Amino acid sequence: MRERKDKRSPRKGTSGAPSRRNAGPKAGKPPAKNKNSAKQGQKSGGLAAAKKASGLFSPQSLNPDGKTTGRPNVREGAREGTSRQERRERVYIDDSPRPREKSTRASRYRNRGNSALYLYGLHTVRAAIENPRRKIIKLLATENAWERLDVGNAGQMPCPVEFTDGRNLDRLVGKDAIHQGIVAEAHPLRPKSLDQLKDTQLIVVLDEVTDPHNVGAIMRSAVALGAGAIISTMRNSAQESGVLAKSASGALEMIDHIEVKNLGEAIDELHFVGFQTIGLDSEGPEDLVETFSSQQIALVLGAEGKGLRHKTREIVSDLARLDMPGPIKSLNVSNAAALSLYAAHRFLLRQP
Repeated sequence: MRERKDKRSPRKGTSGAPSRRNAGPKAGKPPAKNKNSAKQGQKSGGLAAAKKASGLFSPQSLNPDGKTTGRPNVREGAREGTSRQERRERVYIDDSPRPREKSTRASRYRNRGNSALYLYGLHTVRAAIENPRRKIIKLLATENAWERLDVGNAGQMPCPVEFTDGRNLDRLVGKDAIHQGIVAEAHPLRPKSLDQLKDTQLIVVLDEVTDPHNVGAIMRSAVALGAGAIISTMRNSAQESGVLAKSASGALEMIDHIEVKNLGEAIDELHFVGFQTIGLDSEGPEDLVETFSSQQIALVLGAEGKGLRHKTREIVSDLARLDMPGPIKSLNVSNAAALSLYAAHRFLLRQP
């Protein structure tokens, strides 16, 4: 019977000795090092050192040579051998409580105070320059626009004035912005709190009106008709911007903008100091002119489309409508604000 050859036996050369291909390293010579493996060892060692320093892995999760075992350090009782639920709840050991930042009014406005915005347009920039509360960083203008601005010598301004051309201004504020050759880089105004409301007979309350064009137009009408303040929410409302300032045409610098966290609580405070709050609604039960009954009036307007929120409807003193003689019974919120402010202003003038 023939003997079966072992396929796993090494190949033999002509002399019967193992071939060089399968032979081991020569005596006296160490095995050659693989450069790629050496680099990977360095990377893994550096990664392990970084994780060790950060506390992500404990000494027990490191091999004697400093390499990680690949398992994060977990709380006691969540290691192998525990229940499945405990193994699911593995968390990193770095769970020490971190100090929370105090919620102060200054912290809420920190981002606004540090960021800058671009105000543009002759009326907008002129009003910003004349407003002592506005901090202007730099003015950029064409020579023709600076002459039309008519605010004095450029060298006597409290901020640097840089003369440029219209194309550079287009790059700053966009080609669609009507800058009229003048742009001011400025810090935003800090909104006031409700306890800073001055003595006034007429204010406007905005219930989540987010369109800056509408808010700017409402500010312009409010200043023109003698309103003392605009009240809006900190969230879901239009923030100060170049678009809003341009739409307000300088009114942003002339009226107090008050921001509140909870509009319902703010309306309750207005009731406490004697304001009659009137919510504008196209389907209100009474005509606005017949609703006025106080010497202090707060007109409450909602966003276009959804109008006043349900909770706001419940807490205002009255709901009223603007009677329109034409087939269209609802108006843009800025137009409705202008008509309502005019009606309220005429009513207050007739009061003793």
